[in-house]
Amino acid sequence: MSGDDFTRGVEDGLRLSKRIYFGKDRSVAPPKPITAMEKATRSLYPVAPMVYAVISNPGIVDNPDVPSYQPHVHGRCDPPALIPLQMNGIGIEVDCYLDTAFVTMTGSWRIHCVMGSAKCDCRLAVPMGLEGSILGVEVEVTNKSYKTQLVVLDEKGETETVAKPEDGGFLKPHIFTLTIPQIDGGSNLSFKVRWSQKLIYKDGDFTLDVPFNFPEYVTPAGKKLSKKERIQLNVNIGLGTEVVCKTNSHPLKEKKREVGKLAFLYEADVLSWSHTDFVFTYSVPTSSAFGGVFLQSPSSLSIDQREMFSLYLFPGPDHSKKVIKKEVLFVVDISGSMKGRTIEATKTAVIAALSNLDQKDSFSIMAFNDQTFLYSSTMELATKEALDNATEWIGMNFIPGGGTNMSMALDQAVEMLSGIKQSVPFIFFITDGAIENEREICEVMLKKLKNQGSDLCPRIYTFGIGSFCNQYFLRMLAMIGRGHYEFASDADVIVSRMEALFSRVASTVLLNISIDGLDDLDALEVYPSVIPDIRSEGPLIIFGQYRGGFPDTLKVKGLLANMSTFTINLKVQRSKEIPLDKILAKQQIEQYTTQSWFSQDKKLEEKVAKISMQTGVVSEYTRMILLETVQEKHATSSGVKHGKKETTPKKTEVTEKTEMIKVLHHMGVGFGDLVATNENTPPGFEPKLPDQAEMLVRAAGNCCVNLCGKCCCPCCINLCTKMNDQCAIVVTQLFTGLAFLGCFACCELCCGND
Repeated sequence: MSGDDFTRGVEDGLRLSKRIYFGKDRSVAPPKPITAMEKATRSLYPVAPMVYAVISNPGIVDNPDVPSYQPHVHGRCDPPALIPLQMNGIGIEVDCYLDTAFVTMTGSWRIHCVMGSAKCDCRLAVPMGLEGSILGVEVEVTNKSYKTQLVVLDEKGETETVAKPEDGGFLKPHIFTLTIPQIDGGSNLSFKVRWSQKLIYKDGDFTLDVPFNFPEYVTPAGKKLSKKERIQLNVNIGLGTEVVCKTNSHPLKEKKREVGKLAFLYEADVLSWSHTDFVFTYSVPTSSAFGGVFLQSPSSLSIDQREMFSLYLFPGPDHSKKVIKKEVLFVVDISGSMKGRTIEATKTAVIAALSNLDQKDSFSIMAFNDQTFLYSSTMELATKEALDNATEWIGMNFIPGGGTNMSMALDQAVEMLSGIKQSVPFIFFITDGAIENEREICEVMLKKLKNQGSDLCPRIYTFGIGSFCNQYFLRMLAMIGRGHYEFASDADVIVSRMEALFSRVASTVLLNISIDGLDDLDALEVYPSVIPDIRSEGPLIIFGQYRGGFPDTLKVKGLLANMSTFTINLKVQRSKEIPLDKILAKQQIEQYTTQSWFSQDKKLEEKVAKISMQTGVVSEYTRMILLETVQEKHATSSGVKHGKKETTPKKTEVTEKTEMIKVLHHMGVGFGDLVATNENTPPGFEPKLPDQAEMLVRAAGNCCVNLCGKCCCPCCINLCTKMNDQCAIVVTQLFTGLAFLGCFACCELCCGND
């Protein structure tokens, strides 16, 4: 189900909700009509965990407890209507470690909108926080339960059990959906959903933001009885430093406080559900950079039996305010596939990024397809006059057309920014396509940047648009260039996602990071292999495997914004209470997959699949399946004789039968689409299915082939196109009643057994 189908389904579902009669209870407010502003802002997407009844047949919509007279409804809902279910209870438990939060949501919903004699599918939708990753779902229904699991499927495993995209997957990159099949009207469903997300780090503050904003229409019908919502929060900074609480959105009660650890609880009976996200901010009271190194031994199930380490370095609030001088070159794909809303949103995003440059920064713009087009062959200061000229140039030159020659554009960009010493050069690379020589481009860029005579080689920040670009190529390119990668799933989010990536460029505070103390380790691998710069809006995170004795401290060195030397010693400790394997799982999977794509290493692919199944984090090499467990009751008896009579005391045994019912749609981002790029297919394009009229003409065409051109449906259709309006009306009225009989008889005659 596409995003437009989802919002349309919810809109139709809220309309259908008006059919449900709750008696004379005036406390039940009918759903508010959808305003034009809500449609424009797409507010019908869930902003908190929600469950919907999937309604294809509107005739089954009714109160399961108090059936009421409803006028008969003809037809079906296409796409299906989505009626938000009433929520009986909600709770979340959050564990924060270092820069990652693990969220477990438990909730209960009731199918209040389907008559008791009918069934419907139920769709869960879970919006996750920053860089959210789904970890698993468990569902409890009467006598049944469901759960998700990651597996590796061979080619034979992808059979008819593969589900449709709407049965499970990502509606948006941050919204996970799962459909539970055929639940009785009036039933209660209990969900347990686990996901991970990143903490927001800025200017020394950590911020947790969990979606917890529920619409009024999920409040249960009936008298205004209290409902229970619960939030449990545990914080472990893991670095042996104090933690200071700053702000929180809900009235938390402190349950525990130790060095580096906090625990809180919010539990309340409420008349209406929370109308704000759960937000909690805390900080580490230090003005300088801080961090640590954690060691962990591999599990017995791990493919790689080397020891694992992870280094964390936070810049601290003092470095966060010292931004560097930048020279930014925007390299923008204007091939034919960028046409329409994509290029318009890209124009807006680039102009917004230009406006955020400091006056001491310099910039230029390059547009490319089969050729390159330069705004200026030299870097210009970001004055108001220069920015106005650049905006005008973008309007005249960002015109989609032609192919996608990335290699030529990147080579020219690196040449333009070579030899810069007094400021930091950045390449901001934007594309929506994939090409055949991507590995070759990465190899060339790696050599070029290593051979730079200047200490400050160009940083490469990459931005992918749509599902046709190869995100792992763009990740590799960004890693080689000490930069970062960002992705926009469609034109609607290009501006916001590009703003987030450019914010990373602007917040760079520590450069040319190197680590002393790892040279004596055996079989050492470090990811990322090229250490990125440190930003004020996030920590530096490095992980790897090794053999041998790890040193007690590591020395990290780099350059500050004023080009002076920065040095810090980080203490090494065993991760006793920090689940390092869980925290690093998503980053490991992304880094290993990027490396396996670049090196075409099958063993690394197997390692990714193993980590994915052990941690529950989705990958390119695993698939999520839905398992159903059915409880079956069996009556057993044992005969006992009492005189002439025989009594048979009965016992009930409950057995459970578990089977896979669906292989969900592939949830990896993929490795790009060369065919779509070569054909200049716009991002998000889906082949249009034939409508009913086209299907009728095609079916009729087959009939005419069988009759060797004799009079049949297409002949009638062609004749009708030549009639005037009055004649067409008369013929339509005359033959409407005989239309179905005529078509059936014609098809039987023409097509025979077909």
